[in-house]
Amino acid sequence: MKNAFLIISACIAMMLLPGLPASATEDGNPDVKEIVMEHLGDSYWWHIGTFGEKDVTVYLPVIVHGRTSGWHCFSSAHLEGGTVHEGFSIADEGKYKGKVVETLEDGSIVRPFDLSITKTVTGLLLNSIITVILILCTARWYRRKKATDPAPKGFTGMMETVIAYLTDDIIKPCVGENWRRFAPFLLTIFFFILISNLMGLIPFFPGGVNVTGNIAVTFVLAFAAFLAINLFGGKAYWKDIFWPDVPAWLKVPIPIIPLIEFVGIFTRPFALMIRLFANMMAGHAVILCLVCVIFVTAGMGATVNSSMTVVSVVFNIFMNCLELLVAFLQAYVFTMLTSVFIGMAQEGKTAGHKHKID
Repeated sequence: MKNAFLIISACIAMMLLPGLPASATEDGNPDVKEIVMEHLGDSYWWHIGTFGEKDVTVYLPVIVHGRTSGWHCFSSAHLEGGTVHEGFSIADEGKYKGKVVETLEDGSIVRPFDLSITKTVTGLLLNSIITVILILCTARWYRRKKATDPAPKGFTGMMETVIAYLTDDIIKPCVGENWRRFAPFLLTIFFFILISNLMGLIPFFPGGVNVTGNIAVTFVLAFAAFLAINLFGGKAYWKDIFWPDVPAWLKVPIPIIPLIEFVGIFTRPFALMIRLFANMMAGHAVILCLVCVIFVTAGMGATVNSSMTVVSVVFNIFMNCLELLVAFLQAYVFTMLTSVFIGMAQEGKTAGHKHKID
């Protein structure tokens, strides 16, 4: 019975992280840092897993513009194993490690203009397609709905409940009277972040890509929020920034408070970017480290390895459940704070703080 439990635990642990690479240090132990960074980082191919002695990998298109040779488009399979193809290769070390580089005629290494469809880009496109499909399926039901039809059930009913909750409890109170103008944007942000977070928790293809754990993705989301906040800000919002209601000596001759308020324009979306990125990346890193415990203790004897396998599986199950909660929480927090910031810009700082407290 005990052996059966250990076998089942080991199988669950391997399911949490299929295709663990054989990165090892000089003494033969797994290189945990290399394994974690490889899974958290981006790549030009998608390693699905190792089945027996066969590696199953999806090779993605490499699209680069060389400094002297123009545009190139080819499969990343040509770059596997450090090979050079059409003057391009993947750097093994240095500041360009893991990136496509170009070798010039003088032997120097430079970074080309890179528009390749990487693993993160593929996951981003996949999550975007899923988001669009879910929203269109819901909209299709309402487009065909008749006055005599009952309330929706199943998936459409669930989507209606979530949308109604977000609209009534977050968007309307936080944004204010212009909430209809921003509701599509805020709802899209919520569902995209939620789907990306959930897809990142799936340990097998086509999931497992930590899209929201990539700071470039969270930067674009935060930049979109920055534009929605500031491009549609009202007069009261800009007045509170450049001429706030504070004693005159705090505004002239040295604009202390206006400078602080102006910096706040950028710190709000920056906080959105870092919060989402750090939470999702940290969760995945912890899960990966816990899985690596099994392989690190493999040479410490059967008793130690079996015990740590059980501990690793139990903590991994706990962390995955926690990450499931965090996936919903981060989508909720990002949407709520963006709504609050938009409300502050629409009606001025005072009204925005009122919505936030309510």
